[in-house]
Amino acid sequence: MRDYDLKTFTSDLIAGIIVGIVALPLAIAFGIASGVSPERGLITAIIAGFLISALGGSRVQIGGPTGAFIVIVYGIVEKFGVEGLIVATLIAGFMLVGMGLLKLGTIIKFMPYPIVVGFTSGIAVVIFSSQIKDFFGLDVAQAVPSEFIEKWRYYILHFNKVNWFALAIGVFTVVVSVYWPKVNKKIPGTLIALLITTAAVTYFNLPVETIGSRFGEIKSSFPPPSIPVIGWEKFRLLLAPAFTIAMLGAIESLLSAMVADGAMGTKHRSNTELIGQGIANIITPIFGGIPATGAIARTMTNIRNGGKTPVAGIIHALVLLLIMLFFGKWAKLIPMSCLAGILVVVAYNMSEWRSFAGLFRNTKSEIAVLLTTFLLTVIIDLTVAIQFGLLLAILLFLKRVIDTTDVAVVNMAVDDERAEEPETAPKLVIPDKVEVFEVNGPFFFGVANKFDEAEKQVKIKPLIRIIRLYRVPFIDATGVSNLKSFIKKTQANGITVVISGPVKSVAEMLEKNGIYELVGTENVCADINLALERAGQLLETAKAKGKHRA
Repeated sequence: MRDYDLKTFTSDLIAGIIVGIVALPLAIAFGIASGVSPERGLITAIIAGFLISALGGSRVQIGGPTGAFIVIVYGIVEKFGVEGLIVATLIAGFMLVGMGLLKLGTIIKFMPYPIVVGFTSGIAVVIFSSQIKDFFGLDVAQAVPSEFIEKWRYYILHFNKVNWFALAIGVFTVVVSVYWPKVNKKIPGTLIALLITTAAVTYFNLPVETIGSRFGEIKSSFPPPSIPVIGWEKFRLLLAPAFTIAMLGAIESLLSAMVADGAMGTKHRSNTELIGQGIANIITPIFGGIPATGAIARTMTNIRNGGKTPVAGIIHALVLLLIMLFFGKWAKLIPMSCLAGILVVVAYNMSEWRSFAGLFRNTKSEIAVLLTTFLLTVIIDLTVAIQFGLLLAILLFLKRVIDTTDVAVVNMAVDDERAEEPETAPKLVIPDKVEVFEVNGPFFFGVANKFDEAEKQVKIKPLIRIIRLYRVPFIDATGVSNLKSFIKKTQANGITVVISGPVKSVAEMLEKNGIYELVGTENVCADINLALERAGQLLETAKAKGKHRA
C-alpha cells in the first residue's frame, strides 16, 4: 500500500463494484442451496468478503460463500440445525487460524491433484442434483431426500409434475449465463438473466416459485451477534464436520490464491491467508453467516476487471452491503428456477470434467484415488470423502517416499562425497572384507525393513560394515530402533560397524538414542573417506591379532 495512488484506487473501485454485482446472485443462491435463508448468504459475502480481503495473504482474493460448501452446510443444517452450523463454522475458524499459526499452509496446498479433482467433481454432481427440483419447478409437497440415489429416484417418480414456465426460466438463465460474455464481459450474464427473469415473472405474474413465496421478505439488516450454547455431546459430534469445513476452506482458498498468483505474477502468503480465512469464519457466524472461503471465479473476475489490491475486495463487500440495505426488498421477486439455473452453471464450471477425464491417462493408483474420492463425495458425504482423501494423500506420500528411499550394498567402489562433482570424480576403492551399506532418502517407519532386504544380497561375510548415511535427510524413532537392531545383529555375527557421514540432525538423533555408544565414537566418521581409513585401521588390527594367534 506504500505506493497506492488514485489510479490504483480507480482500478480497484471499478473491479470491486463489478465483483460485488457478480457476487449478489451467487451469495443468494449459495445461501438457499445450503439450506438457510438467502440473507445469510448475503451476510456471509459482506462480512467474510471484507475480512478475507483485509486480513488474508493474497492481494486480490475475493471471499464469500462458495459452491464447495453447499453439500457440507446443507448436511449440517439438516442434522444439527442452524445453531449447529454456527458452532461448526466457529470451530472451523479456530482450526484455520491454528493451521496458519502452525505454518501448515505450504503443506495443505500440495494436496494430491486426483483427490482435489475427485471431491471437486463430486461436489459439482451433488450441487447439480440438488437443483433439479427448482430447475424443473417440480410441484411436489414432500421434501427431496438428501441421499443421492434416493434423490434421483424421487425425481424420476415426479417428473410428470414439471412446471414448464420454471423450466423455461432455468434454461434461459443457463443460456444467458454461458453466452452473454460474448456480448459483454464486464456485466455478468447471471445478473442479466436474473434481472430479465425477475421482471418477466413480476410483470406477467407467471406461476413460478420465488424467493418471497418460499422465504418471505429478505431482511435488510444484520441480526444481533450471538453464539448458541450447546451441550458437550453436540459439540463433540460437530468436530468432524467442522474439520471438513476447515480443510475444504483451506484447500479452496489456497488453490484460489495460487490461481491468482499465476494470473498476476505475484506470490501470496499461504499461512497469513489461512489466518485471515479463520478470522472470517469466526466473526461471520456470530452474525448469522455461513462458512466462507476464497472464490476462484470471483477472484479471477476481480483480476480481469483491474483489481490490484485488497481494497477491491473490501469495495466488493461494501457494494453488497449497500445492495442489501437499499435493494434487498426487491430480491424476494427473484424466481427460484433462475437461481437453480445459476447453480447449474456453477456446478458445470466446478465439475472440471476435462481434468477428470485427463487423469485417466495416469497410473492405476491415481485413477483409483480419483474415483474413490469422487464416489465417496457423491454417494456417502463430503466429510467422509475429505477424511478418506487426507488418508489417501498421506498413504500416497508415504509410498512415494518409500519408493525414493533405498538401501544398497556396495563392495567394490563408492563416490567421493568430498569431491565437487561426486558422480564424475574418481571412485574410492573399498578394501576386501569391507562392504558399504548406502542409505539414500529419508529413513523412517515406512522403510524400516529395507536393511533386512539389503542384507539378503550379501553373499560373503565381511569383517567391516560401513553404514553410509550422508544422503539421509532425517531419521525417525522407528528408523533409529531398526538401525540399532541391525547393528546389534551385525555385531553378533562378528562384524564391526562404522557409521559414515550423518547430517547434523541425524547425528543428534543417533547420539541421543545410544547408537554412537553402541558402535563406539571412534567408529563414527564425518565422511566416507574417513570411514574407509577407519576400516583400513580395523583390518590392520584384525590381521595383527590373527598373526599373533598364529
